[in-house]
Amino acid sequence: MLGRLVLPEIKELIAEGDERTLREVVNGWYPADVATVVGQLDAPDRLRVLRILEPGLAADTFAYLDRDTQVDVLGSVSRSEAAWILNTMPPDDRTAFLEDLPPEQSERWIGLLDPVERQVARSLLNYEEDSVGRLMTPDYIAVSKEWTIAQVLDFVRAHGRDSETLNVIYVVDAGHHLIDDLRIREILLAPVRSRVEDICDRKYVSLKATEERKRAVDVFRKYDRVALPVTDAHGRLVGIVTLDDVLDVAEEEATREIQQFGGLEALDEPYMSTPLPQMVRKRATWLVILFVGEMLTATAMGFFEAEISKAVVLALFVPLIISSGGNSGSQAATLIIRALALGEVRLRDWFLVVRRELLSGLLLGLILGTIGFLRIALWSAFSTIYGEHWLLVGVTVACSLLGIVLWGTITGSMLPFLLKRLGLDPATSSAPFVATLVDVTGLVIYFSVAMVILRGTLL
Repeated sequence: MLGRLVLPEIKELIAEGDERTLREVVNGWYPADVATVVGQLDAPDRLRVLRILEPGLAADTFAYLDRDTQVDVLGSVSRSEAAWILNTMPPDDRTAFLEDLPPEQSERWIGLLDPVERQVARSLLNYEEDSVGRLMTPDYIAVSKEWTIAQVLDFVRAHGRDSETLNVIYVVDAGHHLIDDLRIREILLAPVRSRVEDICDRKYVSLKATEERKRAVDVFRKYDRVALPVTDAHGRLVGIVTLDDVLDVAEEEATREIQQFGGLEALDEPYMSTPLPQMVRKRATWLVILFVGEMLTATAMGFFEAEISKAVVLALFVPLIISSGGNSGSQAATLIIRALALGEVRLRDWFLVVRRELLSGLLLGLILGTIGFLRIALWSAFSTIYGEHWLLVGVTVACSLLGIVLWGTITGSMLPFLLKRLGLDPATSSAPFVATLVDVTGLVIYFSVAMVILRGTLL
């Protein structure tokens, strides 16, 4: 909101060349707000604003810019300015920038780093792409259990500016193995002559550098932390992950799942940055698959062509029947996919889910079946649209809805379990996919029920 309100004023200050006022204004903002405005400026004006920022603010602002703008900025400034920006960036933000670039471009920017930062950048990029190691930063405060509280406070004063966060202090042994994590509150309230080990309870939660990023999201959610330590395979402290980075991962995961559940491949870039050919390809794949699947609907109706010709009234309820099954299946799939993502249900709970969805499907089917029957009965009281056998037609529709909603609910709830058991992403069991599957089978159920109930009358 800030960017929209002040963008015209900022452009006016730039056009007037009032650099003094511009400097006073933008240096009083948060980095995220500066980035919002900078991202909406033309390239020359963007550089003008970045160059008048205070050093720390400029580096933080750069980290908030989107990747395309970051690349454009680095390509527009001098080599020394680019090197300063990259060396000043927090290691985790720099890793997020470098990992999305082509290898040759990434190496070009890594070459501008000083030896220490270059080693840090390469060590973080050596971890797997979706691992916790790519999220972490090596900037933290670690102290020895033998130190006094006074020594800890002196160490924090001397080195705290270089730490990603001072909310948590980490306790390590001589081999840098993690022993405990202490809230800064615990340290501030402890007697200055007491030792660190006196306030350690050795109860801490940590992540492995090789674990998947999704694991970090789950742990942060469960334990409500602002930062978590990261250890290697031998228990040595190698970095920390902070809440802001995990929130970004959670947003990416949620976006990907929503896109997949909508019946398309997850986009690799933001919507407006995705090239049109890539957008079409991502959407066309699933559309073709679903279209071919829906062709089976025509095949199913063709199989029952004789029944339809004898009782045309059955065709009137085809949209009602297949939409009810697809909707019930999509509902169940949505609930189970989300429950699996949050860890509310596990693979071993499939039978409990079946039992629960069986009862839900029966009740929902009864509700829809009753409404369908009442609708036919009401219309038949004032017209002859459903013929003299309207009662049997109503029973056919009601029983079909009961069976199809039940089938859709079971199918939609079990498909995510099946995909996860096969090692696939449950989110790929998208609503359109479930609906297409239930559409075809729903027609079979509908006409099979009709053949039984209407035999000897309409059929």
